[in-house]
Amino acid sequence: MHQIIAIVGPTASGKTDVAIELAAALHTEILSADSMQFYRGMEIGTGQPTPAQLARVKHHFIGHLSPEAFMSAAEFSEAARPVVARLNAAGKPAVVCGGSGLYIRALIDGLFEGPGRSCDIRQRLHAQADAGEMHALYAQLQTIDPAYAATVYPTDLRRIVRALEVHELTGKPLSAHHAEQQAEAEPFDTAQFGLDWPREILYERVNRRVEAMFATGLVEEVKTLQKSGNETHMERLKSLGYREVLAHLRGQATLPETISAIQMNHRRYAKRQLTWFRRDTRIHWIRMDASAAEFQAKPIAERIGQTLCA
Repeated sequence: MHQIIAIVGPTASGKTDVAIELAAALHTEILSADSMQFYRGMEIGTGQPTPAQLARVKHHFIGHLSPEAFMSAAEFSEAARPVVARLNAAGKPAVVCGGSGLYIRALIDGLFEGPGRSCDIRQRLHAQADAGEMHALYAQLQTIDPAYAATVYPTDLRRIVRALEVHELTGKPLSAHHAEQQAEAEPFDTAQFGLDWPREILYERVNRRVEAMFATGLVEEVKTLQKSGNETHMERLKSLGYREVLAHLRGQATLPETISAIQMNHRRYAKRQLTWFRRDTRIHWIRMDASAAEFQAKPIAERIGQTLCA
């Protein structure tokens, strides 16, 4: 029995639906490894499972944090490992589902926690960003650690600063530290499956998903978060969709422009996710040959089950 069965892939690829079908068939539970789905009040914009889906299969790490909180990949691993151990002790694999590659890697392989923080370095780098040098900071990261830079959004200041800080303190790129930790750690016995869509169909699914978010109340969700004092936290988290809707509510973009921008940013994010996951040769990719409208999760879950039994 595998200790973990991971369903991975880009946003809008159908991971949640497949994981639920698989977990239901195996009578087990799901651990979400989507770092944005950790937050309460952000159900629509982060694509959290619906109440009906949550009732069908028990989920962990969905909506368990308030927007002002933060859970690092190392903290996620520390919290998730006892859940995996409990399920394994009961003779069940844990189904892990998500698109946050670093969090999945931290759980499966362990994660380099790095040296302590340097206030001096961080203040200097944040001052550069405040002075309009965000692009220069990202370019610096691309130079010293191109592997890690390829997995980070160019405006993700927190991760860029941490990677630059680790390099300055240790003289080694963060990706090298992660690789060493992975080689030394005793990983879980894991079977990883990726959902591999043709690019044009994946992008169609992304566009439809964003449209569905607006149809089900994304703007109203952002307004509610604003009223509860979470506007700055939405900005800090940089979750796709929320900053764009905030700009719309400030009158900086029309609704059609906002929807188009979110669709574009989700497509770019999907591309970065694929770049991350393609590097892991352990992932078994399942070719998705249905159209966006014809997708059914149960047959895909059955194919995964057959692969596990082979």
